[in-house]
Amino acid sequence: MISLPLLTRLTFLAGLTLAAASCALPGAGEPPQLYTLTPKSTFDANLPRVEWQLVVERPVASAGINTQRIALQRSPVTLDYFARANWTDQAPALVQTLLIESFENSGKIRAVTRESSQLRADYILQTELREFQAEYDKPGQPPQAHVRLNGKLIRMPDRTIIANLTADRLGRAEKPDIESVILAFDETLGKVMKQMVEWALVAPGTTSRPTRN
Repeated sequence: MISLPLLTRLTFLAGLTLAAASCALPGAGEPPQLYTLTPKSTFDANLPRVEWQLVVERPVASAGINTQRIALQRSPVTLDYFARANWTDQAPALVQTLLIESFENSGKIRAVTRESSQLRADYILQTELREFQAEYDKPGQPPQAHVRLNGKLIRMPDRTIIANLTADRLGRAEKPDIESVILAFDETLGKVMKQMVEWALVAPGTTSRPTRN
């Protein structure tokens, strides 16, 4: 038989063990800080206004950056993530939304949306997000944000690729803290989206809608 004082001690110790275990459960720690980026809103004033409609598909991305976690690279063969810092959405979904908003902000396109809509597209923009990480390339200096986006413009309904572009930009953070890194991402992605939008609007070589047979 177990004495009452010993039983009390065992119950107390069991409670401590359960409390400690609960602290180690996923989601029991401090939640990550969420960060977002902004669409591009300034473009070449000489861009033509086009009458065709565009669908922007979600970018394809490798598993390492197809995540909400903010990637960092300390060498060409390693990939890590910032602690307690996430994007507000998975990186490809975030870039897709910002690209659509950037096309809208140009004021030069009849209609643009994502692939889940019922829009009858004249062109489809397929993209691949090939780089989307902070790179620690120089000891003692803040990292640089690296964004590389490949785009293929596809004419519908024959699904012919009529143009291809790779936009690749680097932008160094002013300081090593996470807020400065996010600002570097924002500026760098903005330059990539500006290039992608301006290219896509002139790539077909016409402002009118493609002829459908």
